[in-house]
Amino acid sequence: MPLLTTALWYCQQLYTYLAHLLKWWSRYLQRKFTKNHSVRSEVNLLGHCAQKWKGETEQARQMREAYEELFWRHHVKYIRQVRRDNYCVLRAVLFQIFHQGIPLPPWMKAIDVLKLPEKLLYSQGCNWIQQYSFGPEQYTSSNILGKLRKCIDMLKNQWMEISSIKDPYERGNLCTALFGDENVEHQMYEGIKFIMLYQVIEAYECLNNKEHIASFFHLLFTRDTSLDPLSYMMNHLNSVGDKRGLDQVDMFLLGYSLEVKIIVYRLFKFHSGDFCVNYMEAYQRDWHEVSLLTEDDQHYDIPVVQI
Repeated sequence: MPLLTTALWYCQQLYTYLAHLLKWWSRYLQRKFTKNHSVRSEVNLLGHCAQKWKGETEQARQMREAYEELFWRHHVKYIRQVRRDNYCVLRAVLFQIFHQGIPLPPWMKAIDVLKLPEKLLYSQGCNWIQQYSFGPEQYTSSNILGKLRKCIDMLKNQWMEISSIKDPYERGNLCTALFGDENVEHQMYEGIKFIMLYQVIEAYECLNNKEHIASFFHLLFTRDTSLDPLSYMMNHLNSVGDKRGLDQVDMFLLGYSLEVKIIVYRLFKFHSGDFCVNYMEAYQRDWHEVSLLTEDDQHYDIPVVQI
């Protein structure tokens, strides 16, 4: 009898050990195959909320109410979580552009965007663009223009390729693969940043020539830290992806540069007029729409609408 008891005890210990080993292996495989996906798969919005905002604090109650408002009134049924770094806004917007198959903006087709760095440097005298910084990458080479061309080329080619795919399922699979390659992602985001800088330079020249510019540029150029394109690049754009994300006025600039309307649900502003903010000018209502969800104006996820 003692022998049987001992054998049962050892079997129980072995079973517990194997269960722990299986659980560890499962978690390892999950981390291994999902850690590189900077945009996660869709999950139920209210389920996500219930898991994250438990308890009866004032903040938790407000967040639950805000999520329910999204679910019932705005028809947001799912959420895609986005990697929490200082590229998250650019990532969330570009992922939706690619996932929806939104075409390249007409202005980017009309000019040779790959030649913009040289154009700004040699034709428009913007020699200061050689101080451009590539986010968290500590790039110190003198070949800034070549690096910029590579980033712009990556953005344009990937955009054109994925927007040409008509099958949503195939396009979704390509998005999953594309947003699992950190090197490619960072190049595309730096390409977007330079496109934003180009738009600021163009608007500044129009302003000096007394020509019409989008209204948000007036706000951008009245800040002490972005009185001109150089100060905007040095004080704001160079840090994006590294030490900071985008400010509110940058959202207008991002949408303007990529020609998309950006709708942001700011959950911490629930019960106020700033709960749902549209970053667009009145004349841009026919542009394609992308939407973001934030709990703090720092990290952004993707709300998925289903009616």
